Amino acid sequence: MLITTTPTVSGFEIVEYKDLVFGEVIQGINVVKDFAAGITNFIGGRSVSYEGELEKARKGALNEMQRRASDIGANAIVGVDIDYEVLGTNNNMILVTASGTAVVIR
Repeated sequence: MLITTTPTVSGFEIVEYKDLVFGEVIQGINVVKDFAAGITNFIGGRSVSYEGELEKARKGALNEMQRRASDIGANAIVGVDIDYEVLGTNNNMILVTASGTAVVIR
C-alpha cells in the first residue's frame, strides 16, 4: 500500500475516495527507560531509549492506519499526518496518531 503526505500520487489517478482512516497507539515508557532518559537529560545528548519507543509507536500507528484502509478496499492513503502527544500523570506515555484519506489509485 502506498502511503504519502501529499494529496495526490504522481503517476497515478485517484479513482475513488473511500474514507478517513486513523491509527492510534499509546506506548508506555517503562521505569528503566525513563531513568536512562533522565540521566541523558541531566548530562545532555540524545535519548536512544525514548527514540526507540517513539519509533515503535509511530510504526504501530502507521500499520494500524494501513490495516484499516485495506479493510475498506483502499490501495493507498493520501494526505497523511502524524501527531504526537504525551499522556499520563508523569508524562510517561506517548500517544501517536496517524490519519489520512484512504483511496483507490490506478
